[in-house]
Amino acid sequence: MELVILAAGVGSRYGGLKQLDAVGPCGETIMEYSAYDAARAGFERAVLVVRPETEPEFRDTVGARIGAHLAVDYVHQTLDASAHGRHQPAADRRKPWGTGHAVLAARTAISDRFAVINADDFYGAESYLSLAGFLRDPTVSRPTDFALQGFRIGPTLSAAGAVSRGLCRADREGWLQHIVEIPEVRKRDGGGCYTEGEGVERRLAADELVSMNMWGFTPAVFEELAREFAAFLERSAQDPRAEFLLPAAIQRLITDRRVRVRVLPEAGQWCGITYREDRDQVAAHIARLVARGVYPERLRA
Repeated sequence: MELVILAAGVGSRYGGLKQLDAVGPCGETIMEYSAYDAARAGFERAVLVVRPETEPEFRDTVGARIGAHLAVDYVHQTLDASAHGRHQPAADRRKPWGTGHAVLAARTAISDRFAVINADDFYGAESYLSLAGFLRDPTVSRPTDFALQGFRIGPTLSAAGAVSRGLCRADREGWLQHIVEIPEVRKRDGGGCYTEGEGVERRLAADELVSMNMWGFTPAVFEELAREFAAFLERSAQDPRAEFLLPAAIQRLITDRRVRVRVLPEAGQWCGITYREDRDQVAAHIARLVARGVYPERLRA
């Protein structure tokens, strides 16, 4: 099994490369804990999706440290879309194409079942065991059967400001029916709230099911995403703010009955960094886990 780590984000809300900020007692990044947990769950290789200009910095910092637990390769997410259609980005586009395109960028480096995670999200060791169990399950024989690790929305919201969350609905058998990305969800009374339409406020209970971009796929997903990305370019290539988001692409594939996605029950405790104020909370969470013996004080070999 392989682990694709999405690390090409620009960190606009954070103001820098939050993927490389230290959160562990000996300067470890979230990615190092992710690699450590993934290796213990049976993953053997990590593929980091980065921007070309940031690869040297990733190699010089976390690359060797992750390499103590997993083999490491790098792929680039760029604005060049020539392999997927005749449309090129708007001249003033600066940000990457989005999470769906980031997964697609790993296509040449992946040959077997794999997981996808965000570089700046700490998912907990149990989440990797849960996802690895699905990827290893011999009864999952359809190449277009995928998995999504579920989380409750309450603990994923930031007191520092609004965040994007993928709201999910599963059927009684645990298959994903609907997923939609909500871009501005705010913490409210243990749950969340957001505004839609004509200024209508919607409340979200703390136990609402959300995606935190932790997925299990087979290589069959790449052909599906390539088709969806080409259609996206036809619609939105000249919009400098448009993004090809993984939840939206997966929703279209579910609607068209081209894939199925099993929602795995929440297993680990998530925390992550959107704003600078979030970093101290993540560091405190990891410190508690180190104190309990879940992680060694120093992860590096």
